[in-house]
Amino acid sequence: MSDANKTLVRKYIDIINQRHFDVLDNILTQDFVRHSYSAGEPEAKGCGDLIQYLRIQESIFPKFEEHILDMICEENKVAARISFKGTQLGAMGPYPASCKDADIQYLAIFKIENNLISEAWIEWDNYSIMKQLGHLDMMKINEQPSAQSN
Repeated sequence: MSDANKTLVRKYIDIINQRHFDVLDNILTQDFVRHSYSAGEPEAKGCGDLIQYLRIQESIFPKFEEHILDMICEENKVAARISFKGTQLGAMGPYPASCKDADIQYLAIFKIENNLISEAWIEWDNYSIMKQLGHLDMMKINEQPSAQSN
């Protein structure tokens, strides 16, 4: 079963890379949920929400690619370390297109039920991607309050 579960996750990444979003419903349960709090977005509930998220991601990073670097399977869960590479050519919320490349890795855990993906937990390092895209100054993340002498 672990090989079948790993194959299913590889298929998921392949579908995303090929932009065949319309066939995701063939590998996701009807009540699929994608959890991710890295960018503060709400959960994607169902295939429609996931496709909407992926289309937004594609509008920001039109030629992004994802590749599985490591995968571990135990029982009905597959954990993966995945690389994401793309050039920011669209606005990302309040951050304008930077035309800079992002090359990050993220961690994902996929839950498999009845040979379909039922849940995914996906988290990445926001600091790293914002630094690569040149948006840290806009975030004012490096500002430290000035010390006041008494």
